[in-house]
Amino acid sequence: MTERKVFKDLTRNGSKRPWRRNKLDNLTYAEYLLMLHYRKAAKVKECGNVLRFKKAKDGSLKLYQTWFCKSRLCPLCAWRRSMKNSNQLIQILNESHKEYPKGRFLFLTLSTKNTYSDNLNKELRHYGTAFNRMINYKKISKNLLGYVRSTEITVNHDDGSYNQHMHILLFVSSRYFKDSDNYISQAEWTKYWRKAMKLDYQPMVNVEAVHPSKSKNDLLAGVKETAKYQVKSADYITDDEQRDLQVTDDLEQALSHTRAISYGKLFKTIRKKLQLEDEDDLVNTDDPNEDSVLTDSEIVVAKWNYELQNYFIS
Repeated sequence: MTERKVFKDLTRNGSKRPWRRNKLDNLTYAEYLLMLHYRKAAKVKECGNVLRFKKAKDGSLKLYQTWFCKSRLCPLCAWRRSMKNSNQLIQILNESHKEYPKGRFLFLTLSTKNTYSDNLNKELRHYGTAFNRMINYKKISKNLLGYVRSTEITVNHDDGSYNQHMHILLFVSSRYFKDSDNYISQAEWTKYWRKAMKLDYQPMVNVEAVHPSKSKNDLLAGVKETAKYQVKSADYITDDEQRDLQVTDDLEQALSHTRAISYGKLFKTIRKKLQLEDEDDLVNTDDPNEDSVLTDSEIVVAKWNYELQNYFIS
């Protein structure tokens, strides 16, 4: 009997890509959907079952064919989506800086009080409307060149509430920092967010400038924060199955017909110019680590083994 060879997919720096971990979480998520009677459960379970890679001359692998379920909460799809968003955002920021070399970046986080499942979808929609209203306020819009925003949800397991908050990477003109007519303090951002959301309390707002002296590391941190998972699988895959089922059902309902990430102004224009708009393509993530010289014929196929709970080379 031929010995099975465990599949490994390493990045150029030698770290292991988390295919197995995410597939195991995917199977738990699929099981929850089945228990909740979601019709897509069977399709989610098949996500990423067979992975076909082309081998590069340096030995690295580039995914070229598989089937992803594209469900918003699927850990496999969320990982690929986050990676794709991050790599594409870096391309967009590089192009933006070429057009406006003196432009500066800000990282803005907007939040409100926690809400509960019956109001979460409405609150997410309200966030989008309020943000669009806020960026059109005169003092904000006059210096805003481009932006990308994403919404993240975290779960408070103590009381069953949800915290929705928005991460925004802003690209502003250099005059933003020059005088009080252009600069917006954290207190002012808080005032604008409260006004846009029509709140009767002070919301939670944080704004940080990306300092030119250490802009690369700060910017990469901002990119990762903006492009990361909308919901971490650790929030709905825990050691409490009954609670997990409730959270999964709540999030499935709340995330329906909402956007995880969106671009505006210059960023939107550049994204279109670079033809980066195919959000459903989770095979091609534009990962620099996958940008290798491919061999003509060597194909690596990895198949998931349900019994042994791992990917093996077939």
